[in-house]
Amino acid sequence: MTSRLRQARTERRWSQDRLVREICEYARKHLVDVASPASLKVYVSEWENGRRSVSGPYAAILRALLGKTDDELFGSPTPASSLIADGYDDLLGRIDSARTLSLSMVDSFLAQTELLRSFDRQMGAAGLVDQMRAHLDSLEDALTFAVLPDARRPVATALAGAATLAAWQALDVGAVERAWRHYELGKRAATEAEAPMYLAHAMAEQAYVLSDAGRAEMAVDLVREAQRIGGSKVSPRLAAWLFAAEAELCAKAGLAEDCRRALDQADAALPSGNEMRDPDMLSIFLNANHLARWRGNALAILGEDEAVAELYRALEGMDPAFTRATAGLRCDLAQAHLVRGEFGQAREHLQQARLLANRTGSVRHRRRIERLTEGL
Repeated sequence: MTSRLRQARTERRWSQDRLVREICEYARKHLVDVASPASLKVYVSEWENGRRSVSGPYAAILRALLGKTDDELFGSPTPASSLIADGYDDLLGRIDSARTLSLSMVDSFLAQTELLRSFDRQMGAAGLVDQMRAHLDSLEDALTFAVLPDARRPVATALAGAATLAAWQALDVGAVERAWRHYELGKRAATEAEAPMYLAHAMAEQAYVLSDAGRAEMAVDLVREAQRIGGSKVSPRLAAWLFAAEAELCAKAGLAEDCRRALDQADAALPSGNEMRDPDMLSIFLNANHLARWRGNALAILGEDEAVAELYRALEGMDPAFTRATAGLRCDLAQAHLVRGEFGQAREHLQQARLLANRTGSVRHRRRIERLTEGL
């Protein structure tokens, strides 16, 4: 327990005093009673040294602040709901309840995923750990007791989308193993739902876990496998998204020619117009402006001068609601300026990126900011 809680705190570069202040601020905003700052400072020290257990209310606050599950913070997983083996009546009751799962109920699941996606896009994933876990539990429970395929497929599709979102959120807060497991859950659900678009999307996002871990070439292989599986069954916007992801991963693997080819394919596949959202795949946001950011990012990784113009074009058209994406774009610009030896501009963009990353609690962006700062 001790090292995990301390590690989660240090990942955010928070001192114990900073964590105490964050707890107090959270309690003030949410009208929760907590101990005095002086007592909390003692609590934090004792929690991290194993001399005091973390009670339920404080565990909930820590999960929200640090974006981690109980298992990731304290080493003891939250007990999952399970079927009590006290006879067939209970089992049949759950099965009968699942049979009544109507389309409107599935729509409610999708609406909840959309709400969580919107909050995550603007405010970050750190405060959504409990809500996302409860949402996945509800979907998994509904799928477990749905018997026939016509009842299972809609729920499995909803679970595939929610699990992939949960995986990206986990990756953003630095919970790499949780991210990987959620991607695997999303892939299994998409396979059962016979939904190749959802399967291809989950595989392509999972490739970023491999890339972040230093396995860029394996990541390229995985995103290409996602394209193969999706084939002609993916929408044009998702096809463009998959090519853009391939381009970025190729850049990270040092495959410059492959990167440029994939960027051209993404540009050719992308539907015209300013619409950004894919009606067939609501998790996909991509238009010409988003693609300019992706192109600029990939070219910046390759050290190309033309990256700067593409990235400023993307910044000019960036929707301010995409807070986390804007932080990433600022990092891209800093990297592009560093390649050109323009350290003043790079420093300005890193400062803006740091402010946005702190707002969203993005550990993934913070790590990138630190790496780029070393180049100044």
